[in-house]
Amino acid sequence: MTDRLHRLRESAVLAVLRAPSAEIALDASEALIRNGILGIEVTYSTPDAAAVIAELVRRHGDAAYIGAGTVTTAEQAQAAAGAGAQFLVSPGTSAPLATAMIDTGLVVMTGALTPSEVMEAVDLGVDVVKIFPASLGGPSYLGALRGPFPEVPLMPTGGVNPDNVADWFAAGAIAVGAGGDLVPSSALTSGDFTEIEVRAKRFLAAVAAVRAGASA
Repeated sequence: MTDRLHRLRESAVLAVLRAPSAEIALDASEALIRNGILGIEVTYSTPDAAAVIAELVRRHGDAAYIGAGTVTTAEQAQAAAGAGAQFLVSPGTSAPLATAMIDTGLVVMTGALTPSEVMEAVDLGVDVVKIFPASLGGPSYLGALRGPFPEVPLMPTGGVNPDNVADWFAAGAIAVGAGGDLVPSSALTSGDFTEIEVRAKRFLAAVAAVRAGASA
């Protein structure tokens, strides 16, 4: 049986991209990808998000893991799927939206924070529960959720940085979503892609250290 989440596990980090323009989104994505961050979540707060996804897929194909974030309507889910997205992420969980996302056949991740919200997402059949904003509880909260939900794939987003990424994985994260600590809005606004490259390298080094420890 094929593991639907293989690419997510392999990527380990999804860069949550909220860019002020499609051009900056593409340039920032290229900075991330050439420095080893291959999971790119183009949020719908980015102008022309579907077009950005389509262009990244055209450039990189299966060499990168490209999807849509901040999906809040069925139309957005369908547009992202049509653009070639490999996964869809929503900040919360609602039954009609989750159903529309699942109907695309793509990997679906919807947001939750409380145990009740996690249960709702699981009941709807999503692939991954995005714990958001994870900064409110930290790795210890994710670990606490692991108690009643040991088999549910959890991905924390918010508050993840190179200094604590090992703690998130130790707490049971399948992958992590990283926004401002990886692609800060100031760097996107100014077009400082060198800053993004530096941060990408730090994240990649932190993940490599986690993997080295796991295989030791």
